[in-house]
Amino acid sequence: MTVKSTNITRTEHRIDREVRWRESGHRGGVLWFTGLSGSGKTTLAFELERRLFEKNYRVYVLDGDNVRHGLNSDLGFSPQDREENIRRIGEVAALFADAGIIVISAFISPYRRDRDQARQAAPGMFHEIHMSANLDICEARDPKGLYKKARHGDIADFTGISAPYESPETPELVLDTGGLTIEESLGRLMDYVLHNFRTD
Repeated sequence: MTVKSTNITRTEHRIDREVRWRESGHRGGVLWFTGLSGSGKTTLAFELERRLFEKNYRVYVLDGDNVRHGLNSDLGFSPQDREENIRRIGEVAALFADAGIIVISAFISPYRRDRDQARQAAPGMFHEIHMSANLDICEARDPKGLYKKARHGDIADFTGISAPYESPETPELVLDTGGLTIEESLGRLMDYVLHNFRTD
């Protein structure tokens, strides 16, 4: 049985968000990459991070596999654990964004309700980006061999095979990563950041 803390009081920071953002030279925010395994989330996230960093942006990637080695190492892949995984990441990403960092979150995050909750954690700072490569393309890529294992029944609750993926209904940006090259996708992502994260 989980007991929630009750004797807590929110304490306000003495540095305004806008001051932090001016110091960073850009707005903080969350770029939430969502899509099937193999849709290009991780590849694009880490390359976008590198390119933005070279332009003096404060930027950091939160990647699904990496986070599950630490913060969320106690969670599995049941619907309940997936929900808690995304809830925690949404809250952490919101803290980064408030501090003036651009957070690139690369998570399958298959359920709309969970992504909506992450959006609510970072009001006005959340940008949902759908990597829309379809299942056939993602399964053909299968960079980690996970689809093959899922087809053989070695992985339960695998998104796209034995568990659902709910595509975003109104994302801020859609990238057809099944049709676009990596460079084309990165070009659109860079344009999006340069347009949406200015402080002026």
